[in-house]
Amino acid sequence: MILVREIFQIKFGRMKEALEALREMQKVSPMPPENHLRVLTDLTGPYYTLIMEGTYKDLPDYDKALHTEMGGAGEVYHKKFVPLVDSGRREIFNVVG
Repeated sequence: MILVREIFQIKFGRMKEALEALREMQKVSPMPPENHLRVLTDLTGPYYTLIMEGTYKDLPDYDKALHTEMGGAGEVYHKKFVPLVDSGRREIFNVVG
């Protein structure tokens, strides 16, 4: 099993809008419960950090889910979410134990 973290630095003061866009994306293309989606925001560290975290069977499963989710929510992602992002990165981990 793998854990994928999509880590975004949201533009200063725009977290509320980013979370609203994320909720809209989830309505259009919800993540299956087996992926255990979690949305995290910062308490310490760099301000306005938003993390979307989910688990997948393996990399091909993640790739399939990414294309399926973005297929439905891609328009919202590109028009409403991306303009609120300063930068981002992806971390992928093996789940051990």
